[in-house]
Amino acid sequence: MASFTYDFAQNPCGGLRTWIGRTEVVLRASGALWLEGARTLVVADLHLEKGSSYAARGQMLPPYDTRETLSRLEAEVEALTPEAVVLLGDTFHDRKSEGRLAADDAARLRALACGRRLIWVVGNHDADGPQALPGETADELSILGLLLRHEPQAGLQPGEVAGHLHPAAKVSGARGSVRRRCFVTDGERAILPAFGAYAGGLNIRDAAFAGLFVRTPLAGALGRGRVHAIGWRSLSAD
Repeated sequence: MASFTYDFAQNPCGGLRTWIGRTEVVLRASGALWLEGARTLVVADLHLEKGSSYAARGQMLPPYDTRETLSRLEAEVEALTPEAVVLLGDTFHDRKSEGRLAADDAARLRALACGRRLIWVVGNHDADGPQALPGETADELSILGLLLRHEPQAGLQPGEVAGHLHPAAKVSGARGSVRRRCFVTDGERAILPAFGAYAGGLNIRDAAFAGLFVRTPLAGALGRGRVHAIGWRSLSAD
């Protein structure tokens, strides 16, 4: 079982400090992964412009998801001053999303690349990568012995950090149930929660997660201002 410890002195936002393989990481309450040894911030599945994509198909959602998601990302950058920001795939909801960006939101994305590396790992929703925005594009990326990619691969993948599945944890009790986005890790690999405001989540007891972990994983559920470590037996299916 992966070993988690709270370290509020170094993680004022209530993050959990743990290990993936031999690499120390912090699971942030925002849903971001902090690689302190490389001064690198990693976020997955922003799905920018999902609201406008749905609106184009006649399903009206408040068109503020991109603004809210970028505000949360900017807050993480301000708090941590990373030397690199890795967008771990599905940063845009579809291949036309970049063209639907408001001018001020595009400017905010450009600002993220000022004074630091901005790395776009491509995903299934944005396989072409950015067209007019700055930064580097990669299929996968190796940092501190970790392999960062969008979609988790089957079988033993030591050191893999991925997104794509939008993991969520559900805990049920006598007074009802609580469902939250979460990190999920067995200490060998980790899957990050979706960072986007409209991204949603898939219960980690779903069959899509079966076979990805060599030992019983642990959920790091996102709470208000902290990450809660939850053992597998305490989790319930939807």
